[in-house]
Amino acid sequence: MIKVTIWNENEHEKMNPQTKEVYPDGIHNALKKGIANDDYEIRTATLDQPEHGLSEEILNDTDVLLWWGHVAHDKVSDEVVNRVHQRVMDGMGLIVLHSGHFSKIFKKLMGTGCDLKWREANEKERIWVVNPAHPIAAGLPEHFVVAPEEMYGEHFDIPAPDELILVSWFEGGEVFRSGCTFYRGQGKIFYFRPGHETYPTYYDPNVLRTISNAVSWAAPSGAARPIRGHHEALEPIGG
Repeated sequence: MIKVTIWNENEHEKMNPQTKEVYPDGIHNALKKGIANDDYEIRTATLDQPEHGLSEEILNDTDVLLWWGHVAHDKVSDEVVNRVHQRVMDGMGLIVLHSGHFSKIFKKLMGTGCDLKWREANEKERIWVVNPAHPIAAGLPEHFVVAPEEMYGEHFDIPAPDELILVSWFEGGEVFRSGCTFYRGQGKIFYFRPGHETYPTYYDPNVLRTISNAVSWAAPSGAARPIRGHHEALEPIGG
């Protein structure tokens, strides 16, 4: 079983009637229902819980963490961010969704500003699979449409991805690196662009398939943790 924690700040659901209508039980619960299968044990966590629902105990029992945030990035405590960062370095997978690109944890892991162009105009997004051999692309068509969606456009201020899986084209003409992987320490990170809070994106079967594939890909490898620092010889030297 892969132990999955879905974190959602859960703020738009309280303040925006449109979000509440689209996701009456919250984005986190829509994702939980949408990716549920016999291989995952899923819990959810939100900003207003003690320690944002991400205590050491919870994180140590998490194989893959999903992160959705937007209007409350600054409310996430640095202590929790540092805790998540260490778990990623130790091998926990992290999937950052949509506006999570501006989260403290994603910025810390990327080491860049993570800014981009954006526009909310109810337009069509066509997502192209540019690395069809990658496990995250398993079962996806050559391309699929999500509409309506918010536009994100280049230049996206991130390091060059270790792997580029998906590229988006928008009705207004922009393109965007919308499915990117990164490796940090022993952890695997996937950034996935779609998911504006007032659109029913997290009910789309191709979007959910992508996220589910990413969970399986990002799960810890089980490899031994590297030991760094001074090291005694494993074999006789000289002789």
